[in-house]
Amino acid sequence: MFSKRYQPLIQAFLMSVLMVTIMTAVITALNTGIGNGFLGRWAQAYVVAWPIAFCIILIAGKRVMRLSVALCQRD
Repeated sequence: MFSKRYQPLIQAFLMSVLMVTIMTAVITALNTGIGNGFLGRWAQAYVVAWPIAFCIILIAGKRVMRLSVALCQRD
């Protein structure tokens, strides 16, 4: 489907979509409740949060992976 060279970008995109979808829905529900206007409030939070999460994953993703490998050396 896509070239292997796009894998880091696709991974960052998919991870950010999943993370932001769940987190903004949960936090919006906790803060404002699931009532009238929930979808609009959730969508507004999503639009703000997704680009931030995507950029953070692109910038820090490899460093976080290296750190997790270094922390998990013991068998």
